[in-house]
Amino acid sequence: MIWLLILKSLYFFLPAYIANMAPILLKWIPFLEKPVHKKKFGDHKTWRGLIVASLTGILVFWLQIYLFQFSFFQNMSLIDYSGFTVLLGFLLGFGAIIGDLIKSYYKRKNKIAPGKSWIPYDQVDFVIGGIIFSFFIYVPTVSVVVILLLISPLLHILTNIMGYLLKINKNWL
Repeated sequence: MIWLLILKSLYFFLPAYIANMAPILLKWIPFLEKPVHKKKFGDHKTWRGLIVASLTGILVFWLQIYLFQFSFFQNMSLIDYSGFTVLLGFLLGFGAIIGDLIKSYYKRKNKIAPGKSWIPYDQVDFVIGGIIFSFFIYVPTVSVVVILLLISPLLHILTNIMGYLLKINKNWL
């Protein structure tokens, strides 16, 4: 039973997970490469990343809405996707990237170099941001929030290791 709730929680948060990875995966796009604010966030937090993450959240959520017509995905879903618009996907994606941006601000204040690991904040920043922004139209249960806060750091570390092995990331954490 707990495994099903974990899978449903991860599926619900998929727009935020993919939105969090999108700026790195799509950094080759020559569009809005200007930093949001170099001094406050670092030069690698760009307008492109903010827009790409938000659009990715929308796209992934739209796909979830489409897939909800199939019984397998209805059984995998925490929410009734037919009752929501892509606004929830936007809020999850935008919230994830804003959480990352806020964490970057505090990394700069603490004189931690961009790209240098800052455990546990690097692993939960986007989760907290995505959850908080989702509250505008959907409030997940406490158990879902706890699952996301516990499982996401492990997934984040695993994806960073894979990104390092694939030469996408410079550091493995």
